[in-house]
Amino acid sequence: MSYRGRVAPTPTGHLHLGHAATFWTASQRAAQGTLVFRLEDLDPRRCKPEFSHAAREDLRWLGLNWQEGPDVGGPHAPYEQSARRRLYLEAWRHLRDGGFLYPCSRSRKDVAQAPFAPHEDEPVFPVAWRTAAEEGLRFVSPEGCNWRFRVPDSETIVFEDGNLGPVRREALRDFGDFLVWNRENIPAYELAVVVDDAAMGITEVVRGADLLTSTVRQILIYRALGEVVPAFYHGPLLKDEQGHRLAKRDDALSLRALRAKGWTPERVLAEAWRLMR
Repeated sequence: MSYRGRVAPTPTGHLHLGHAATFWTASQRAAQGTLVFRLEDLDPRRCKPEFSHAAREDLRWLGLNWQEGPDVGGPHAPYEQSARRRLYLEAWRHLRDGGFLYPCSRSRKDVAQAPFAPHEDEPVFPVAWRTAAEEGLRFVSPEGCNWRFRVPDSETIVFEDGNLGPVRREALRDFGDFLVWNRENIPAYELAVVVDDAAMGITEVVRGADLLTSTVRQILIYRALGEVVPAFYHGPLLKDEQGHRLAKRDDALSLRALRAKGWTPERVLAEAWRLMR
């Protein structure tokens, strides 16, 4: 199979130096294959058209060229997640029918405050709060409640990362049952990216190391859907001079702001590599 990579920004703000490093890495690894541009615009409250346009413009300015996407077309259109809802619903039904999902009335706040669900990275959903999978069969749509994926009890999920080497996470210790659809009737990131990457034939996913636990969750979804798991490459996170991780709210280091100051693409990438520590 020929190499197929992707860049997939979420249009909730302007891209910064960390995005430049990650997406440049993705484009270089896809240099002898196909690079797909996809907008992960699931949340209508936070995702804005102006940020979608800015992302494409800024990445073109940086020197990225993709062969499939919103502005060039391709066989897997549409390339905006907001227009791919039918595919997510089909996946939800498949997972519901297979007993992998259950409806859940607990909120993120409930889980965070649970005295018996601590973890250094994130709260682990308590097993005692699980609902029987059969309850899900009463629903004809995911609307109206949260839906969680039931992780295998105490299984260790292992994958070989293209940058970090072997990565291991143990279910119910490092992560618990996770959301795939929320009560506002929006599919979760974990479900949508798996469905899209599988449908678009992505062979390697390049992203930041903050998503390592998301990757093991997604491996479980690939497995449950009967899809081929792609390779993964997790790059280091960029930090500012004070040691804080870069975020979209730090607009001073956005590509748009740096362009306005007269920075060249070469200078942007050089600064990104310097901050990669």
